[in-house]
Parts: sequence; C-alpha cells; structure tokens
Amino acid sequence: MDKRTRARELAIQALYQLDVQGPELLEFMGTFFAEADSDKRVTDLASQWMKGTWENLETCDQLITASTIKWQFARLSPVDKSILRLAVFQLKFCADIPPKVVINEAIELAKKFGADRSPSFVNGVLDAVLKKLVAAKEKRAAPTGDP
Repeated sequence: MDKRTRARELAIQALYQLDVQGPELLEFMGTFFAEADSDKRVTDLASQWMKGTWENLETCDQLITASTIKWQFARLSPVDKSILRLAVFQLKFCADIPPKVVINEAIELAKKFGADRSPSFVNGVLDAVLKKLVAAKEKRAAPTGDP
C-alpha cells in the first residue's frame, strides 16, 4: 500500500475517534499513530493531516454543509464525515496534492470504510466543494475593473 494512502487511512481513523469520543483524545493520538504503523513517514504525515484538519474543522464543516444538498450535516455518518473532512482540508489547504488525487483517494476510503452509498455520496460532495473552491479562487483572481 502506498504510504500516503496509509497515512490517509490513519488520519481518518484518528478524526473518527476525535469526532465520536471528543477532542480530549488529541493528547493520545501520537500513541495511536505509533501503535498503528511502524513507518515514521506514514505516521508523521497522518498526524500532520489529522492536526491540520482538526485545526480547520469549522472551515471544512462549512464547506461540507454548503455542498450537501438534502442532507443535514448532523445526519452524516461519522465515517463519511471523517473522510469528507480530511478531503476538504486537503482540497483547501494542501496545494501540493492534486484535487483529482484527493477525490479519488476519498472515494477509495469510502469504499473501504463506508456504507454502500458512501463512495458516490463522497464523490458528489467533494465535486461540489471543489467547484466552490475553484469559483472562489477565480473570483479573487479576477481583475476589479478599476482603471
């Protein structure tokens, strides 16, 4: 398995734990990562992504909420929520990861850990999030028209 794929798996597992059991677990995440995988590069990357996602949770959740048509955020499964949060964090804050890779990896995580409909749901939400992010970026880059 690719190291980045494994790091994503660990990151969503950690995000799931934090979502279900609470932020008090943050102090134990280093132990979780160390016990889950012996490759320091994998655990460092997983930890970095988990922390970045958790620190930007409000922004990620707002983007997810704005992109989930017919679904209330509170009704999302903790697994799908964790996958979406990590992917949205990567789409918004990790410019070194191509959006196509982020979305494909999230779909694969949804196939592995989610319910039957999770992969298509995750794909639809992330596609909508990406469109919003691209539109916002284009709006910021557009000339103001002032001479």
